Amino acid sequence: MPDESRELNHLQRYLVEEAVEDFQHGQLTRRQTLKMIAGVLGSLAAANTFLAACAPLTQPAPPPTAAAAGSPAAAAPAASPLPSASPVGAATTAPATAAAATAAATAATTTAPAAPTPAQVAQATRVATQAVITTTATASTQPAPGVAPGVRVSPDDPAISAGDVQFPGQDVTLLGYLARPKGDGRFPPVLVCHENRGLTDYIKDVTRRLAKTGYAALAVDLLSRQGGTAKVADPNSIPGLLGKMAPDQMVGDFQSGLAYLQGQPYVIKDRPGMIGFCFGGGVTWLAATRIQALRAAVPFYGPNPPLSDVPNIQAAVLAIYGALDQRIDAGIPAIEQAMGQNKKFYEKIIEPDANHAFHNDTGANYNPQAAQDAWAKAVAWLDKYLKA
Repeated sequence: MPDESRELNHLQRYLVEEAVEDFQHGQLTRRQTLKMIAGVLGSLAAANTFLAACAPLTQPAPPPTAAAAGSPAAAAPAASPLPSASPVGAATTAPATAAAATAAATAATTTAPAAPTPAQVAQATRVATQAVITTTATASTQPAPGVAPGVRVSPDDPAISAGDVQFPGQDVTLLGYLARPKGDGRFPPVLVCHENRGLTDYIKDVTRRLAKTGYAALAVDLLSRQGGTAKVADPNSIPGLLGKMAPDQMVGDFQSGLAYLQGQPYVIKDRPGMIGFCFGGGVTWLAATRIQALRAAVPFYGPNPPLSDVPNIQAAVLAIYGALDQRIDAGIPAIEQAMGQNKKFYEKIIEPDANHAFHNDTGANYNPQAAQDAWAKAVAWLDKYLKA
C-alpha cells in the first residue's frame, strides 16, 4: 500500500495541473513548465516523466460548451441547502497515459534521489491528465485589451489609503499590501489571497477595489519568507516555492494578517471576510475550514478543501466559477454535497462563456462582462455578511 501521508496535497496538485494547462495551451515553454512542475514534485526527472505523460501536448482539445463542461450557463446563485450530487470524478476516467506515466515516473524516482514517491507522482498524474481545457492568467501586470473603463483603482485615488505593510507572523515578519478608505470610521476587514504568481499588481488592485467599497483589505504575500514576490528573480519558480509551503503555514500567515488588521483602530474586529483567486481561491476555501472567525468567504474558481474539513466552516461561502472551466467545475458537485449535508451557508455563481481566471484583467482569459458581474455579486455577498 502506498504511504498516503506522503502524497501531494490538494494545493500542490492544483499548482502542477495549472502548469500543465499553460503548457498545453502554449502559454509556457517546455523549460518553464518543467521548472514549475519540478519545484512541486521535487526533481527534474520526475517533472520530465510527468509532463511526457500528459498527452496530447501539441493539439489541445477545443474548449467545450457550457453544457459539455457540466455547468449551467447561468449566473444566478444556487439556493442552499443543496441536493445531493455524485462525488468528484465519479464519471471521470483517467486517460490511458496515466498508467504509463505512473510506471515511468516510478522508474525516474529510482534514479533521482530527490524525486517524489511513486504515490506522489501517481496522484499528480491522475489529476493533471484529466480533461484539460482551461488557461491561467499570465505573469503580465499590464491590463489585457478590452479592460472595462473604470474597473481599476489608482494607488493615488483620493478616497483610499494604500501601500505596502509589514506585520508579525508566526515565525517571520510578513509582507502585504493594505488598502482602506480614508477618513474617520471603522471598516470590516477582508483578507485577500493571490494567485499562483504571488502578490502581483492585479491583486494589489483588487485590494484597492475593496477599499473603495468600504473595506480594510489586506493582501498577504505568501512569499514573505523569500523576501516577497518582487524579490523572486524568476517568476516561473513561484509555483514551486508555493508548493513547498505547508497548507497550515499558509493559513497561519492569514491568521497573522487577520490579527494585524484587528489591531488597527479603523477596523471592526468581529466582521472579517476573505476573498481569493485561482490558487488563492483554494487557500480561501482552506482558510474557511480553519479560521473560525471568518464570517464570509468568496473563493474565485478555487480547488475544494479536504471535504472532511467542511463541517468546520463557519463562514457564508459564495463560490464563483466560469462555465468553461471544466477542471475546477468538476469539483462543484462534491463541495455542494458536503456544504448541503453540513447545512452550511453556501451559494455559487457560474459565469457563462467564462473560463478559469476570467476576473484577472492582466490575463489571457479576462472576460470583462463576467468579471464585472461576478465582482458586483462578490461585493454584495461581503456587504450582506460583513456590513449588515
